[in-house]
Amino acid sequence: MKPKSKILIIAGSDSSGGAGIQADIKTVTALGSYAMTAITAVTAQNTLGVHSVLPIYPSEINKQIKYSCNDIKPDAIKIGMLHSSQVIITIIKALSKIKIKNIILDPVMVAKGGTKLINSNAIKTLKYKLIKKAFLITPNIPEAEILSNVKINNVNDMKKASKKLLNLGTKNVLIKGGHSNSKYVEDILFNKKECIIFKNRKIKTKNTHGTGCTLSSAIATFLSCGKPLKKSCELGIKYVNQAIKSDLNYGKGYGPINHLNSIKIIRKFR
Repeated sequence: MKPKSKILIIAGSDSSGGAGIQADIKTVTALGSYAMTAITAVTAQNTLGVHSVLPIYPSEINKQIKYSCNDIKPDAIKIGMLHSSQVIITIIKALSKIKIKNIILDPVMVAKGGTKLINSNAIKTLKYKLIKKAFLITPNIPEAEILSNVKINNVNDMKKASKKLLNLGTKNVLIKGGHSNSKYVEDILFNKKECIIFKNRKIKTKNTHGTGCTLSSAIATFLSCGKPLKKSCELGIKYVNQAIKSDLNYGKGYGPINHLNSIKIIRKFR
């Protein structure tokens, strides 16, 4: 099988393999595309939490982006964990030279176990300088609250937050509703023309580590293959839900999802 498209992933590493750049690579590969990477930080973590974070020098992040893209031009770029203002500014400068339309920003702020992954100054830089570069941003409810200064309790609040995020310059917002206390998960895709709600029954499991990284990478992959945004979000959400349903139950804490749920192994490799 030949890859359908090429994705550059700019994100942090997760040693447990469930989230971060490992989840991104698995997702892009499982959905039939080619993954390139620029690692922003190396973490030591497992399903119980993050033990340590080692930042990569901004100059090295810039080199990873530059040398990858000068040789193999990506069809889409997915951005995840960015831990400092300096890193964000470096990435903005690098993106200005690549000129790719499909930039998907997942504004990662806190790990599943509660560890903060970005400082306050970096949040401001992301909010006022990087968001405007993105074709789509994919915050969860806590992240959307921080970026919009809107307390989210229901779908109407999600719409209010989305409007504020659009005013920051992004073209599209997908607020993920997984943190709500409802029996259903309502994800909202919002732009100046329409508001689309993707409603799915919530799957009861603690094994959801890396769902946000996976979703943004799945959407980036579908977009890079030429699918429209609405369909890309619909297919990305479906892929994540199927991955959650596998309920791998690895580890003692918040376990990973099954990125291989989309792959049918051909007979000779069984």
